[in-house]
Amino acid sequence: MYDDPYAKYGQLTYEMSRAVRLVLDTGIHAFGWTKEQAIAFFSENTPKTKHDIEVEVNRYISWPGQALGYKIGELKIQELRVYAEETLGEDFDIRAFHDTLLEQGVVPLGVLEMMVKNWVKEVQAK
Repeated sequence: MYDDPYAKYGQLTYEMSRAVRLVLDTGIHAFGWTKEQAIAFFSENTPKTKHDIEVEVNRYISWPGQALGYKIGELKIQELRVYAEETLGEDFDIRAFHDTLLEQGVVPLGVLEMMVKNWVKEVQAK
């Protein structure tokens, strides 16, 4: 997907930012970091502007678990994709998989897992 070093660098930069957000989220809400500590950590670990950092820190202060929830969801979706790819083999269709993930909107991860497993069964039955 990333066919040149610049594109790969961009992808890694976003991954780094998500890791920093995960540390911020838990630092603020589990370890009692102050806003100043969170800003300092973000500043030391990303190339973002001071304004962008303050906006993000304020968001994580006001929305406990946001970064953690994002990461858990990302990992679950990756797990479900591997399950579907391995189970369906050549019958796996990434577009249909994405449609399955998105068709009901926001749902709990347990419901999402059930939806994907039902979709896999439907594909196998064809």
